[in-house]
Amino acid sequence: MKDIVTVQEAVTAFAPWMEPTDAELDATEREMPLILADVDLINAQIIAMDQIPNELDTRRVRRALARVLTEYRVLANRTDDQAAGGAA
Repeated sequence: MKDIVTVQEAVTAFAPWMEPTDAELDATEREMPLILADVDLINAQIIAMDQIPNELDTRRVRRALARVLTEYRVLANRTDDQAAGGAA
C-alpha cells in the first residue's frame, strides 16, 4: 500500500533541492544577453530558410551571428568572481 500517493503528492513531487540555487539564477542572468542573441540568430536563420534568401536576409543572419560572437566574447572575458563559479 505504500505505492499509493495522493493527487497533491503527485502534482507537487518536486523536492526543494530541485529548485535552482541563487548562484545558478545569477549565472543565467549573466548569460541572458548571449541567450537573447542566440534567439535572434535562430529567428534570422528561420526567416532566411522560409523563403528564397535575399541580401537583407543574409545581412540579418550575419548581424545576428556577429552579435552572438560579441556576447560570447564579453561573457568569456568576464573577470569577476561570480563568473568563475557559474552554474554546475
